[in-house]
Amino acid sequence: MKILVLGSGAREHAIILSLLSEGVSHEITAAPGNAGIARVVDTVDLDANDPVAVANHAIAAAVDLVVIGPEAPLVAGVADELREQGIPVFGPGRAAAELEGSKTFAKRIMDTAGVPTGRASRAGTLAEAEEALDLFGAPYVVKADGLAAGKGVLVTTDRAAAIDHARTYLEQGSVLVEEFLDGQEVSLFFVSDGHTVVPLSPAQDYKRLADGDAGPNTGGMGAYSPLPWLEETFGSETAFVDEVLTTIAKPVIAQLADEQTPFIGLLYAGLILTSRRDGDSDRGIRVIEFNARFGDPETQVVLPRLTTPLSSLLFAAATGTLGSHELPTFSNDAAVTVVLASENYPGTPLTGRPITGLTAADAVDGVHIAHAATGARAGDLVSTGGRVLSVVALGTTFGEARSRAYDALGQIRLDGAQHRTDIAARVAT
Repeated sequence: MKILVLGSGAREHAIILSLLSEGVSHEITAAPGNAGIARVVDTVDLDANDPVAVANHAIAAAVDLVVIGPEAPLVAGVADELREQGIPVFGPGRAAAELEGSKTFAKRIMDTAGVPTGRASRAGTLAEAEEALDLFGAPYVVKADGLAAGKGVLVTTDRAAAIDHARTYLEQGSVLVEEFLDGQEVSLFFVSDGHTVVPLSPAQDYKRLADGDAGPNTGGMGAYSPLPWLEETFGSETAFVDEVLTTIAKPVIAQLADEQTPFIGLLYAGLILTSRRDGDSDRGIRVIEFNARFGDPETQVVLPRLTTPLSSLLFAAATGTLGSHELPTFSNDAAVTVVLASENYPGTPLTGRPITGLTAADAVDGVHIAHAATGARAGDLVSTGGRVLSVVALGTTFGEARSRAYDALGQIRLDGAQHRTDIAARVAT
């Protein structure tokens, strides 16, 4: 199969590595890719956010399937143009992608579909934001209504900081002020062809920059999968997944279909398991957010455990045949990923610095590296952004996977680099 993967991050590298692992001679191209991706597949200098340019390239290259990695091309309508040209594409159209592109849209869909989520108030002015902050109280939760590269959410007990955050994003549009929900967070992916919905395996990511969940929110500093501790409350991970499928994923996909905006692609459900018990939801599962694509860094730990061919799963979703496809299955391996970030991330990262030691890191048993923000300069590998690499490790236990990940990370050199040291520590004991 000829497959075009749009994007340039570790998520796209993880998708490509999963496709390559199938043992089938796929012809894979990435646009625009990064230095690590370019080491395993061909890359093309293409504006992934330009619907016409992407469609023209896909037609000229006789592409069988386009996989859209990041959110920006989805909101730009790239999937719509591809479908108009008859090209199978894994990724929702612009209207359905508003589930991620607009927090207000997502809340309306959830409310209409009866999906459990926290209370929220949309604010278009600073006065409205302050009123909502006082209504819900501390800790304060303020979210940019639109896309913000994973940096639009602030959770704080400092009212002044919450107001400053609201002021910043009000300059770009509106904000959502929400009630604070306390509990364990879980990421769960669902593949949909617009009607049929099938779940993947859950993961937990670490959004805060520093150990112990200190510091600012980031795009994600690490993750692990599966989540054995779900058995404590739900009896099994399968029972948890089935409940989320029934009460959250299926109602949302059905609502979007009813509104003539079918969701074809990857529905990312960011969930929180609260102690709150409202109505019939005695376990307190609430939606924090939806994304309209694979999450990063969770993709890096979910896909390595996938034993079903990813290409067939994505193609079935893109062509409306998911209902007749086998359900995805996963290995019993433990997977851990730790993100290596540039100095000063998530502010203005210091980039252009050389990266060394990857050969030694790759040599650690059970380890591979997913490149996020890397480039080539005079034959050397250099950092080009905030989150630079995801070190991914598999093991028979979390202790083994975690030890391998940190052993490999210790081989890598990048001046000023930062990473968390507590990824998956809670399940490795």
